[in-house]
Amino acid sequence: MSWVHKLRENGSADDMGTSGQLDELVNHFKQRLLNEANLDSITSLPSQERKQTIERLLLQMISEEKIIVKQEDLKQIVNFIINESVGYGPLEKLLADDSITEIMVNGPSEIYIERHGKLSKTDVRFRDENHIRHIIDRVIAPLGRRIDESSPMVDARLHDGSRVNAIVPPISLDSPSLTIRKFRKTPFSMNDLLNYSSMTEEMASFLQAAIMSKCNIIVSGGTGSGKTTLLNVLSESIVQGERIVTIEDMAELRFQYDNIVRLEARPENAEGTGAITIRQLVKNALRMRPDRIIVGEVRGTEAFDMLQAMNTGHEGSLTTVHANSPKDALGRLEAMVIMSGLQLTTDVISKYFVGAIDLIVQMDRLIDGNRKITRISELSTNENGLVVNDIYRFNQTSANSQGQVKGDFELTDYRPEVIDRFRRYGLDIPEDMREKAGWL
Repeated sequence: MSWVHKLRENGSADDMGTSGQLDELVNHFKQRLLNEANLDSITSLPSQERKQTIERLLLQMISEEKIIVKQEDLKQIVNFIINESVGYGPLEKLLADDSITEIMVNGPSEIYIERHGKLSKTDVRFRDENHIRHIIDRVIAPLGRRIDESSPMVDARLHDGSRVNAIVPPISLDSPSLTIRKFRKTPFSMNDLLNYSSMTEEMASFLQAAIMSKCNIIVSGGTGSGKTTLLNVLSESIVQGERIVTIEDMAELRFQYDNIVRLEARPENAEGTGAITIRQLVKNALRMRPDRIIVGEVRGTEAFDMLQAMNTGHEGSLTTVHANSPKDALGRLEAMVIMSGLQLTTDVISKYFVGAIDLIVQMDRLIDGNRKITRISELSTNENGLVVNDIYRFNQTSANSQGQVKGDFELTDYRPEVIDRFRRYGLDIPEDMREKAGWL
């Protein structure tokens, strides 16, 4: 006789203490749900209604079988089955934690999170590798995507916009792997970055003036340094009345703006066709009468098309690039332009850069996990070629035994040419710059 039937006969669940007993009850009602409920119609419901429907069905089943369980166990059973049926299983509690920014599944018992810029291992567990595959399939199935041996990698996103990457054997040698970069429910604002000491108020004023005066800006930084966050924050300063086209590989930007068209690239299908690239979207965006083109990240031949757009009247355009410094960013962009197949010399490419890019803003994640703007730089040329001139920079002075970084932001003696642009737009010069009246 199964434990479920014993419970029904005894009419009590006071002895339900072991995880094995709880698992048996969970599996019993999960199977009933699969056999008796129309899960296709349930999964098409909105998230909250979906959960309420399953909870109602489960409570009805438990009542029918006259099983008495403790309230905390009942809640655990219902939540577990809901998470397994229409949610993301063991990851649900991590996804619900707003302080977690990244979830990394290396294997059934190897789940790590990033919180406040620091990595730590969790006590969350999957049953086995098949359980991970089940959750991966649940993520990608609504998108019409597949993942198997013939197509072992996939990028996707959750209903809240969180970005997901999954990779399975044989490419992932030990176990299916899942990485989720979570979205904050309320986007970061400029005040948030000031409160986190990511920049000074004067730097914030400078960047706001740069956006309002339609400077072309490249945001540079490493993985997880906060490039996309900064791009979202900078968008707050775009004046209403312009037409914006955003282009992304995987939609992450969340602009609070009226006249905006959001475009997203599309990977090839299972037959190897149907891909729409960032480069194609940049070219198409030029036909959409944009005032600004914003590319979430340039990483290939679209860099040349983006630079061309910046050079041909689409001022105020923004993009990000993976690089460890403004100088490295230019090197990356140069390599991308060369990849486009055009026979351009280094001198010609440098002229493109100076004509197209006004500012490079460097974002870095420091050893203590904090993200800071470590450089705001402007491009110019001299007899030796392209020169990167720092306007603001962060100088790290020390790091204590706990890894906490100390340092200060510095306004350099370089007089930026964009100051003249600010004036043409009737914008105030940041206070610390006004003090350097000698070069203003």
